[in-house]
Amino acid sequence: MEDLAEYHGSISKRQAEEILNHAGRDGSYLIRDSMSSAGSYCVCVLCAGWIYTYRVFKKKDGLWTIEVAPGMKERLFRKVSNLIAAFKIPDQGISAPLLYPPVIDHYGNYTHEKKRT
Repeated sequence: MEDLAEYHGSISKRQAEEILNHAGRDGSYLIRDSMSSAGSYCVCVLCAGWIYTYRVFKKKDGLWTIEVAPGMKERLFRKVSNLIAAFKIPDQGISAPLLYPPVIDHYGNYTHEKKRT
């Protein structure tokens, strides 16, 4: 998980909301540790001024899944990066496609550009 630029670690729900509201673009998203379910993560996405949170977790068989809207079929992925790629497409059972991961640049500012090493 640490290899993903959109992963922000153990930030709070409020911190995630602040980052995404500052980003201000529908489809801005980040991944953070779940505060209520150990070993799970949350994908937080901005859509129409609201922050929606979806739990991402690894199943017993080692595959990753995300909670989606009722009636949508569960999808399984070998890697979280594959899950993120699949949900960049609209109408996948979440509020908005995952398009713009705000990341921290080398000055400590949030941007939609990937980190430069």
